[in-house]
Amino acid sequence: MKFTTLKISFTLMLIGIGFSQSAYSQTPVSKKSKLSQEVATLRQQGKTGLEVFLKSHAHKLNSPQIRAALDELCQQRDCYASKLYWYTDLEQAKSAAKASGKPILSLRLLGNLNTDLSCANSRFFRVALYPNAEISKKLREDFILHWQSVRPVPKVTIDFGDGRKLERTITGNSIHYVLDRSGRPIDAIPGLYSPKAFLSQLQQAEAAAKQISKRSGSQQEAFLRHYHRDRLTAIQAKWTADLSRLGIQSPPRMVEIPGNSSETPNATVAGSLAVAKMRVESPMLNTLQPEGNQNTSSEITDQATWNRIAQLHSANAKLDGNSIALIRAKQNQSAKNPEENLTRLIRNFEAAMALDTVRNEYMLHRQIHQWFVQGNQANNLDALNEKVYAELFLTPSSDPWLGLAPNDIYSAIDNDGIRK
Repeated sequence: MKFTTLKISFTLMLIGIGFSQSAYSQTPVSKKSKLSQEVATLRQQGKTGLEVFLKSHAHKLNSPQIRAALDELCQQRDCYASKLYWYTDLEQAKSAAKASGKPILSLRLLGNLNTDLSCANSRFFRVALYPNAEISKKLREDFILHWQSVRPVPKVTIDFGDGRKLERTITGNSIHYVLDRSGRPIDAIPGLYSPKAFLSQLQQAEAAAKQISKRSGSQQEAFLRHYHRDRLTAIQAKWTADLSRLGIQSPPRMVEIPGNSSETPNATVAGSLAVAKMRVESPMLNTLQPEGNQNTSSEITDQATWNRIAQLHSANAKLDGNSIALIRAKQNQSAKNPEENLTRLIRNFEAAMALDTVRNEYMLHRQIHQWFVQGNQANNLDALNEKVYAELFLTPSSDPWLGLAPNDIYSAIDNDGIRK
């Protein structure tokens, strides 16, 4: 019997911003240089530059070279599907927000938004949210967009020994912050939401940003606390209504949000907080971490009930035609029965999004609203983000290994397999 040797390599790397060299491998140097210069010039013009580029190259958007240039101009992978312009400098975003009177939507993620292998949730945003016709229109017209990498994204490569390799990212999470023109946090949307739920969150936060812009000083503080107090009440009402629809009198125990602890969370615990992401990452996490380290106090004791709650909101998780077209373009073309596989893939992804949405809203967003009401480091974006990643996403900056190298599990590898 012949066995295939699997070689798994784990690397933490930050993929640099720039044009894909492979995309230009067949492009003459002069053409590449001209396109690069055009992008560099238009990038400085913000959204106007993007509009000029799209108009100029409207009939060439299927070209790999044009798409690579567009990604560089937008600073977002697959920008041809979303047509969104992103700032990567917060000060520039704030200047644009002040000039336009629009709030800022600031994404924090692992890796870079303009590369294929950014963290899983940010990839899902690029497929399910940003190309969505309603969401894309809302973001283009009513927000200034900004993203910032929190840290490099962990990558796993499985080498099958016969020339085939499988690349994935593991662990990490993403969050959208709605900021006023000065960069002050108004609200935060943690993790993956279904398209309709995400659009609703944007609309609510945008309305709050407009109201707070009419106030100053202590009035802003009072308004924000009132807004988040109202959001907490609304979440509780929705939770109660969902349980009532299911005929549940006593609610199931929700996932516990761990408090401050000296114990570093492991990657499996952190990954379990995001359902769609976990479906991609769990096979590799189970390989990398011993089974004895899987149990956690954050485990859901009634997963079946959560699934039933998610089904109540399944209509909000339907992907639109733009998203489905992008998923089809990214699909593994070597698979048998591609259309049948696509239908099943979309159905499973939509179910995972619905489940992510209710868990993120009823648990993580609820906690964020409480922080705003309490004034608990919510007024400073960096402090709030540090708190979110440490206490909600369970990937604190104090752990350079993101829970993938627990110090209480023996590996029998020199230096515990850590290479620097």
